[in-house]
This record gives sequence, C-alpha cells and structure tokens, in this order.
Amino acid sequence: MTQYDYIVIGAGSAGCVVANRLTQDSKTTVLLLEAGNPDTKPEIQIPSECINLPGTEVDWGYFSEPEPYLNNRKMFCPRGKVLGGCSSINFLLYARGNHHDYDHWQELGNPGWSYLDVLPYFKKSENQQRGASEYHSVDGELSVTDVISPAVASQRFVDACVAMGYNHNPDFNGMQQEGAGPYQFTIKDGKRHSAAAAFLVPILKRPNLTTITGALVTRLLFEGTCTVGVEYLHDNQLHQARINSEVILSAGAFNSPKLLMLSGIGDAKHLQALGISVVVDLPGVGQNLQDHVCVFLPYQATQDLQPAINGTGISETGLFLHSEGNLDAAPDLQFFFGPILWAPPGYAGSGPGFIGTVSLTHPQNIGSVSLRSPDAKDAPILRMNYLQSQSDVQKLVAGIKLMRKLFDTSAFDEFRGEEVAPGADVTSDEALVAYIRETCSTMFHPVGTCKMGIDPMAVVDPELRVYGVEGLRVVDASIMPTLTTGNTNAPTIMIGEKAADLIKAADRVSQQALSAIAN
Repeated sequence: MTQYDYIVIGAGSAGCVVANRLTQDSKTTVLLLEAGNPDTKPEIQIPSECINLPGTEVDWGYFSEPEPYLNNRKMFCPRGKVLGGCSSINFLLYARGNHHDYDHWQELGNPGWSYLDVLPYFKKSENQQRGASEYHSVDGELSVTDVISPAVASQRFVDACVAMGYNHNPDFNGMQQEGAGPYQFTIKDGKRHSAAAAFLVPILKRPNLTTITGALVTRLLFEGTCTVGVEYLHDNQLHQARINSEVILSAGAFNSPKLLMLSGIGDAKHLQALGISVVVDLPGVGQNLQDHVCVFLPYQATQDLQPAINGTGISETGLFLHSEGNLDAAPDLQFFFGPILWAPPGYAGSGPGFIGTVSLTHPQNIGSVSLRSPDAKDAPILRMNYLQSQSDVQKLVAGIKLMRKLFDTSAFDEFRGEEVAPGADVTSDEALVAYIRETCSTMFHPVGTCKMGIDPMAVVDPELRVYGVEGLRVVDASIMPTLTTGNTNAPTIMIGEKAADLIKAADRVSQQALSAIAN
C-alpha cells in the first residue's frame, strides 16, 4: 500500500493549486487523484468552443431532480470531469466577486476571510495582462487577459449602460465592482488557461507529485475519527493509499459532500437509511446548496457582429448593479453581453445576432445534495430549488425589462433586429414570469454544501478542517458560506491558495511539536 504526506481528491480549480503549492517543498509527497481523464480534448483549448463542452465526456453530466418552481424541469448541472475540473469546461470569465462577499464571510464567524485577507491570495495566482497594481499582480501562474479586438457591439453595450446613467467601470476586479465594462478571461496565447494548464501541467514532472487520472475515490478511510487514507477505483480495480498528514477533498460542490456521506460523515439518519456506518453525525453536509440562475434575451442582428478573436462569444462586456439602489451591499444583478446568437430551447434563431443574459448574484434558493445509494458510481440527488423565492423572480423580470431598455437605446440602432425570445409581444409581468420559469438556466456556479462556519450546520471550520475528524479538509467552492457576486472560478482558485498556506502552517506547528517532544 502506497503512503503519501497528502492526498488531494480532485484536480479541479482548487485541487490543482493545492497540489502545486504543497509540492513546492521537495520533501513533501502528494498524491493527486482525478476521476476524469487528461485535458487532451482539443475543444478544451479553444475559448469559443466552451459552449459545446458541457454534456461531453469531460462533464459529469449531472441533472437535478424535477424542479418544483420551474415547471418540474430537470436542470442540467454540468461539472468538469477532467484535469482542471470546471476550469477546463467553463466560460473562462475571471470575476473575483465583491468586497462585501468576503467581509460577510468573516462576519459569519470566519476570521481571516475578509476581503483584505483574501486579496493577497487573488493576487498570488494572477498574471494580469494590464500590469501590477494595488489590486493586481503579474507574478502568478494564471493568465488573466482582455479579449483581442472585441466586437463593436460589445462596446456599444457599455455605451448604452453609460447613457442610462450607470458608471463606466474598466475593472470589475478592482476598487469597485458596480458599473459597466469589459470582462477579463483566463486565456493565454489565445488558448484556455485552466487551473490544470496554469498550476498542474508545469509541475507534472516533480518527483514528489503523483497524479492519477481515471481514479474514482469511493470512500475515505478512518481509524476511529482519524483520517488515514482513501480507497479509489482505477482500471476496474480497487486501490488504497495512506497519508502521513492529511486528505484534502477538492471534488466540488456536488461530489465533495457526496464523498463525505459515502464515508460516513453527514446526517446520521440519511446515512443509516442507506446502511452506511456513521463516523460523524454532521447534518450540514450536502445542505446550503446555492447557485446563480440566469435568463436569456437573444436578438437577431442586422449585420455580422464579429466576436472577439480570442473570446468566448457568450460574454465580452457586462454590468453589475443594485436593482434597489442599495450601495451598502453587493450588486444583486449581473448582466452579460455577447455578440453571437444563442436561443434557449423552444426558440429558433439563425444568422448573426447578440444575446443579453441577466443573472441573480445572490438568489434566495437553497438546495441540497444527498446520496442516491451507497454506490460511489451513482450520481447524487440534486435539489436546487431555483426560483423558490418570488423576489428572485421579480428581480429577473426587472432585469429583462432593463436589458430591453439597453438594447432599445440609440447605441444599438445599427445592429438591432427582432427579439428572438421571449419576443417583443411578451410584455406583461405574468408572461415574462412564465418565460423565466420555462427557460431559465443555471450559471454552473454551485457552492456551499460543505460550508465554512461556526454554527451547527457548518461542515468545516475557518481553517477548512472537517468537524469531528482529524486529518481531513475540504478545499473547493463547497466551503463558501454564501455565493460570491459573480462567476465562481476565481474565488475557488483563491480558496486553494489560502488553504495551501493554512495546511503548510499546520504542518510547521506539527513539526515544531514533534521536535519539542524529541528534545
């Protein structure tokens, strides 16, 4: 049986960072286990192909249970199953979130997670095309860039926002988030710069790092409440690996709670009903599931809009705003503009076009992840509860109306064709609500299912250690107590950076204690 100092489960946005940082010490051995395959699928590297990756072999292909507030639709919930995880299949947008997000985390009982605490970790990862500043760095591994030659129509979206009284904001990740401006992306030399490309591929030859793909972890191994290793399926054979220090669970907001429950950590009644022996009764595991939800407003265009050379086409510019004017809180609506035509199912559109997307940044829907069976190969049960709150629905209605006003400004006169969906004749609130419930989508940003905190439903403490056991941390988006304001990949990478420092600090304390005993 093999033995390592650390085992990292999941080579996604956080796992790749942790594996990189821990193996910087040549004496530290790390086993990195990824259920998916290497990121060799050619489409992964092409930014504009991002829309075609969900549902392929590099995606877990999860669906929710029938959603009671969405006409009982089963929502498609993509998750990356490949080196790089979701950073290899996402829409590449780099958004850190709002200062208020992290200050709120600290207020919830998580010291060390305020905005000023986490900013150095965002900067640590970043190689910012625009140069170094108070908010940015050029010393990190992750390439953060502007799109090359953005479409004229994308700039017109910003012009329209400014004409309607919103601030021009050239940097959503700087001093403030509110306003309209260009998005930045994790792209390098015209190719996707995933967490795998940035943090893992350059270090694969480190002798103290062992990376195994196609390895499905089936359970964590315990002696009492002490974590001692993992069991995993590889090439149809079960293997075990042991640790000297810790297991780091970085399998994401769906699979991290799933693996904890499979291993006996979770709500005791749920586990016992499935015949799983309880190691720790931790009722918060799989609860507090949050995700951004969005709705689309596509238009025909009167001419070819020529998306950016290295962009995704889905979003080149955007807008963050407070729908109720509350400037003492994070924005509650995020808008995206893309110079391509994409229509939701049931609506036909062809030729040139553009699309506006309205997303709720802090929806009130709270869902859950639970086990379907004790078999690790079975998908978990996902209950998202999208749009269970009437106020969320009302904000999306307001967002559609605002987007229509933006597209009706003179900035779009030379581009604007027919509204493809829901259609210009759909104007009443009731009809817009029906459209939203029929077509809204996830933004693919699930978080919160192993939340960090000090309350009875918390799963990990502020140092990301799982309550009730030793030698086990969760390091991924599942530890977020609340959603960040915007896309979640950059915050997940930040979590990996901060966690690596927490792990190293704990190891130093342990070594000092051993040294004191020896002396």
